Amino acid sequence: MGLALAEAEAAAARDEVPIGAVLVTGGAVIARAGNRTRELNDPTAHAEMLVVREASRSLSAERLADADLYVTLEPCTMCAAAISFARIRRLYFGAADEKGGAVVSGVRFFAQPSCHHAPDVYQGLGEVPAAQILRDFFRARRV
Repeated sequence: MGLALAEAEAAAARDEVPIGAVLVTGGAVIARAGNRTRELNDPTAHAEMLVVREASRSLSAERLADADLYVTLEPCTMCAAAISFARIRRLYFGAADEKGGAVVSGVRFFAQPSCHHAPDVYQGLGEVPAAQILRDFFRARRV
């Protein structure tokens, strides 16, 4: 999770919403990214989407069944769907997102009957620093 937090900090430095993600398989980091929606003018360029895309390219595979994803904030519905379609084994996330999250909040995507694959989910890993990065980022913009 430390690497995901570093990616969130790097995203904040680029004036992106500070969310970071890291995808690991076989004990090796396959992909890491922070949000790049503003930089790329792409509403789908969430950290989770970027690491799933990069890992799939790197491994030449659409399924990432042996992969674990670490992300600083609870994934949204779009990202939860990508996690499901990629068949990611485990999802670890830091802060819950009552407003935009879709794993333990909101639509609870993985609990829906239309969800074909649900990863094992572990929440709260790095929650305090992940939430603090977000609070600091938005507080600075409200001044």
